[in-house]
Amino acid sequence: MKFPDMRASKLIQNIFYITLLFAGANTAFANSVALELGTIEGDENADRFGGAFRVESDKKWFAAGDWYLGTYFEFGLTYWDGDKGTEGKDSLVDFSVTPIFRYQRKLGESVAPFVEFGTGAHVHTETGIGNKDIDIPFSFGTHVGAGARFGAKGAYEVAYRFQHLSNAGLGDENPGLNFHVIQLGYHF
Repeated sequence: MKFPDMRASKLIQNIFYITLLFAGANTAFANSVALELGTIEGDENADRFGGAFRVESDKKWFAAGDWYLGTYFEFGLTYWDGDKGTEGKDSLVDFSVTPIFRYQRKLGESVAPFVEFGTGAHVHTETGIGNKDIDIPFSFGTHVGAGARFGAKGAYEVAYRFQHLSNAGLGDENPGLNFHVIQLGYHF
């Protein structure tokens, strides 16, 4: 993973502030925020940095002992920083909305592990990055992840996600992109 240049650092800082401002101004709307760092898998050289706010449902399905299935919507904004490559684009901004199912242990005095699955829509400011031509500025993102909540009332969270993005054949090209992502979250 390479370190971003000053322009990317400023953008990452602004994404962080916008995420916190939006979530802080809308605590009745957002239940948590997350910062993320990811890297692309394969021959490409691209990293992504960003944030998200989440709207969680109070509904709990399939409760069994200390475990249940919960849901939330995640609204994300990430900056991808890569190499110029054949597509002539070395960066893009990605906006996403993803409904997520999370199977988790109830919050208690210890660590509450979870696994999750989500599929959502992504809109990009460019149609390619590095040598990847994604053809259209839209894709679907699907991820599987695992992590844990911890701290007082489960206020903190760390998670790993494997995410696949694809335009599902809506464009002429559909190379698909895979990311490894680490998220750090805070629940209000």
